[in-house]
Amino acid sequence: MTSPVLIAPDTMAARLENAAAPTLIDVRTPAEYETAHVPGSLNIPLPLVQEHAQTLAAALDGPVVLVCQAGGRARTAHDALVSAGAEQLAVLDGGMNAHTAGGHPVRRGRQRWALERQVRLVAGGLVAASVLASIRFPKARFLAGGVGTGLTVAAVTDTCAMGAALSALPYNRGGKSVQLDDVVTVLRSATTGPNRGASTNASTTS
Repeated sequence: MTSPVLIAPDTMAARLENAAAPTLIDVRTPAEYETAHVPGSLNIPLPLVQEHAQTLAAALDGPVVLVCQAGGRARTAHDALVSAGAEQLAVLDGGMNAHTAGGHPVRRGRQRWALERQVRLVAGGLVAASVLASIRFPKARFLAGGVGTGLTVAAVTDTCAMGAALSALPYNRGGKSVQLDDVVTVLRSATTGPNRGASTNASTTS
C-alpha cells in the first residue's frame, strides 16, 4: 500500500476557508469525537470504515482528509478506502493532537480519554500487575511478555488489537451511534453539493 499524502494542520485550516474545502472524516470513536473534533467534520469510526470500505469509497467524490487522534488510525482508514477504490485522500499529519496544538478551531463536548491514552493505561497496568504478581506467582511474568509482544506487533503493523477491543466498550461509544445509511447520505451531500466540505456529524441516537 502506498504511503498516504500528509497534510499539515496549518495547510488544512487554510483549505477549509476555500469554497472547495475538503471533506473531513474523523475515524475516532464517537466518544472521542464528542470530546473534541474539528468543526464540520464527519464521524465515521474506523471499524465502520473497514467493514464498509467499498460503500464508503463509492460515496466519496472530491478531496477528503482523514482525521484521528495522532494519525495511526487515519492511515489505517486510508489504506482500507484506497483498496476499495477511493481517490484524493489525505491524512491530517499528527491528527487532532497537532490540530489542537496549532491553535486551530476545536468543538468540545463531554470530556473523555482518547483511545491511545486508554491503551497506554491498560497496557501499563497489565505489565505492572504481572510484575508484582510474579513475586509470588513466577509464571505471571509471561503476561508482561505477552503485552510487550503485542505492543511491538502493533507498532510494526500499525494496528492495535487492544485499541480495537477498547473502542467497543460503552465508554467509547458516546451518547450516539453512527449508522452507515446516515453516513452515506451525508457524504454524498457533502462531497457533491454546493457546500462541499461543510460536513456534519451523522451520529444518531441509539
